Amino acid sequence: MRYQRLTGVAVAALSIMCAGVLAAAAAPASAATFVPISGAGSTWSYPAIHAWIANVAQLGLPVNYTPNGSTTGRQEFAQGTVDWAASDIPYGLQDGNNFDPPPVRGFAYIPDTAGGTTFMYNLSSGTQRITDLRLSGTVIAGIFTNQITMWNDPKIVADNPGLTLPAIRIVPVVRSDGSGDTSQFTQWMLATQGSSWTAYCQVVGRTPCTQTSVYPVQPGTAMISQPGDVGVAGYVSQPQADGAIGYLPYSVALATGFPVAKVLNAAGYYTQPTAGHVGVSLLKAQINTDPTSPLYLSEDLSQVYTDPDPRTYELSSYSYMIVPTDTSLGFTTDRGFTLGTFGQFLLCQGQQQVDSLGYSALPINLVEAGFAQLQKIPGAQVPTATADFIKACNNPTFSTDGTNTLADTDPQPPACDKQGPTQCITAAGSASGSEPLVVTVPASGAFTFTVATGTVNLTVSGANATGALNPVTVSDTRNTVPGWSVSGQSADFAGSGTAAGGTISGNQLGWAPTDASLGAGATLGGAVTPASPGLGTTAAVLAQAHAGTGAGTSALSANLTLTIPATALAGPYASSLTLTAVTALP
Repeated sequence: MRYQRLTGVAVAALSIMCAGVLAAAAAPASAATFVPISGAGSTWSYPAIHAWIANVAQLGLPVNYTPNGSTTGRQEFAQGTVDWAASDIPYGLQDGNNFDPPPVRGFAYIPDTAGGTTFMYNLSSGTQRITDLRLSGTVIAGIFTNQITMWNDPKIVADNPGLTLPAIRIVPVVRSDGSGDTSQFTQWMLATQGSSWTAYCQVVGRTPCTQTSVYPVQPGTAMISQPGDVGVAGYVSQPQADGAIGYLPYSVALATGFPVAKVLNAAGYYTQPTAGHVGVSLLKAQINTDPTSPLYLSEDLSQVYTDPDPRTYELSSYSYMIVPTDTSLGFTTDRGFTLGTFGQFLLCQGQQQVDSLGYSALPINLVEAGFAQLQKIPGAQVPTATADFIKACNNPTFSTDGTNTLADTDPQPPACDKQGPTQCITAAGSASGSEPLVVTVPASGAFTFTVATGTVNLTVSGANATGALNPVTVSDTRNTVPGWSVSGQSADFAGSGTAAGGTISGNQLGWAPTDASLGAGATLGGAVTPASPGLGTTAAVLAQAHAGTGAGTSALSANLTLTIPATALAGPYASSLTLTAVTALP
């Protein structure tokens, strides 16, 4: 892979006139600085967290994370060995006779990743692989409590009037280790299929009969337990595992290429856990606001399970970022400043890339709940007014005025997915009599990068000067879709005339990227605060598109803010902001 840097015409001139009164203005308060912070926990959330950490590293935020499991993450946070944790399970959950008490240190939950618990299956009828399986909640509970043991059971047949189901044994595959998947699944069964789960608890000798993170296996049945999501997916996807079905996150199932069952919802439609359907479902997620409850601030999904919207996927849930709300165990306000900035990024811009990873972008209600908790982190500097953070959030599920676009844009399920005598069926390929066809499509298309010419005049107001970057256009028509990135860096401002000899550091300039349009999958860079760290020493991302995204035209700009030192000489200053495009070539 070769890379090309384009900077030729990408230089924007900046000028500013400092009025005499500014020379006597008070200097701005010293800003907090980014310091290294560490986290640990959820493996399910790790792909998203890993991507976010890589993104914020370009903004100067040093964030580290160890994916060692939700339980370990909660323990390390409670002990103060990490600054934050990620967990699919909250503190205070009653798991049989086990109880994970909340830590002594103050803490809060912030939603980070959302998704669906899905049912991946390996099932064929003759030589045809079945890819359109539909399951009601009653049937799912029956399968995973060993009450329904054959694929041609009349209850499964009733869910699937368009399929010919084989007379083979069902092999339920569950997790052998503690997991958030098991906890979410058994919480759903307890809430919606309580009689089946209670009866199963009696069979396996589990008392009290609560939700659990470790699935109890009934001896003498076809049920198989496997460690980790990878273990479940690996077992189900084996050629010899015809008849197997396991529960796991949608992101894992997508990677295998195996189908997941459509699940019957409260509206009478069988739906899949698409990003939009999960997001619509979680609009009904509630937050436990009882401060006396051991599950204070954790999710309440009861209204998600009963939502009458036809698009909902019942087994939708989200995981948590656990953050401190005090400075015990060595936590500092500088760490809080970094953690608050990271949390703001993941709630907003970071949600733009999660759909492609198999998650679902957080809807507006969970983002608002997350910002309310971010404000409790000591040292965090995040907007406190709802309208302010919504306007700057750049989350794909809502607009800058707070309009819930997700509710309007997620499509309704097709009529054939409604419970009844019809069923949506997709054509299945045959394993016999086929002739392989091969074609090599040559690389084509081009990448262009242009910056509108002209001087950007910054207008002074108080201790700041503001303006807008000249339009930047990226066009990528290459069918190799290798991705691209545009970054910017400012030179120091040099004074002239009455300000001759004066200098204002380029680090005093910050920006907030904006767009008129973005190519498919492209994302804006994060805002850069003047002097924290500013655009002088280190280049910052204006926009980027990872490999496989960014096709089409992206029209970019940025709102610029220069913080003028009180010691700056009155007079004109000029600088240049160099914009550089980096693009991979086939």
